[in-house]
Amino acid sequence: MPQLVIVTPALRDANNGNWQTARRWQHLLQDRCYVRLVKQWPTSLACSDSAMIALHARRSAESIAAWARAYPERGLAVVLTGTDLYRDIGEDASARQSLQLASELVVLQEAGPDALPLELRAKCRVIYQSTTARKALGKPARVLRAVMVGHLRDEKSPETLFAAARLLAGDARIRIDHIGAALDPALGAAAQATMAAVPNYRWLGGLPHEEVRRRIQRAHLLVHCSRMEGGAHVIMEAVASGTPVLASRIAGNVGMLGADYGGYFPHGDAAALAALLRRCDESARHEAESRRRQHGDDLLATLMRQCAGRAPLFTPDAERAALRRLAGELLKGR
Repeated sequence: MPQLVIVTPALRDANNGNWQTARRWQHLLQDRCYVRLVKQWPTSLACSDSAMIALHARRSAESIAAWARAYPERGLAVVLTGTDLYRDIGEDASARQSLQLASELVVLQEAGPDALPLELRAKCRVIYQSTTARKALGKPARVLRAVMVGHLRDEKSPETLFAAARLLAGDARIRIDHIGAALDPALGAAAQATMAAVPNYRWLGGLPHEEVRRRIQRAHLLVHCSRMEGGAHVIMEAVASGTPVLASRIAGNVGMLGADYGGYFPHGDAAALAALLRRCDESARHEAESRRRQHGDDLLATLMRQCAGRAPLFTPDAERAALRRLAGELLKGR
């Protein structure tokens, strides 16, 4: 079989979105080509590589440029992350060069092409990431449980959740769990301070992926506060678990959930997030009252229906088909 190399800035030890994508794509392509994962290219096996998929235009820029010099006639796809689309291609020359060198560009949600220069959109395609569907688990009746998942770093805007939790400190029914390692020590300290001040907020630190998925299944809501995203893994996992999402209204989230989705709040607006959580709490509290469901503000049920409508975008079969088309074109060369 032909050999395809995936360059990823993060390998297994990082356990982040780049690694999850690279590992899953390796699995989805394994019956079509031999796929190897590397952090930097070239390596000792480079002479056998027939095509490259590089995750991240800026962080993989050296590998992308090296491939273009060594094999200008061979297929090269660059997969654009949120920081690529919404920061780096406007500021970083190496990221812009990666766009020019690629024979194909890939974005992970439907709003992604809008961030590219017009002349590059023709070689851009959307490939939604996927996850296995899971049944929604029973939710606690006496509380509304919300969970936020994401390492504590600036792009994830955890300060918005901290502030919203403080606004909800008196709402004992609303419980907030926050999962993610403190990549920024100052944000870790802020999480600790929030937990000390707010009895219904818990910072759980980093957890194994399987446990994270179970907690998403058990939650009434996933909260996603990011300032920039290329196509958040955790949104996809929540939708595939029957758990609706409250998300910042940024392009990467709108590209995952749709322009008409009812669960957005302005980025950084803790008061708006707190208000949505209170509305969802009311919705859950009166779920059994059919009159309210038919005539009242049943936001939680509305979000569940909207997420269910997006779920077919994130199936493994859809991702496999799109990825195989890409690999087939890359292996044919430019």
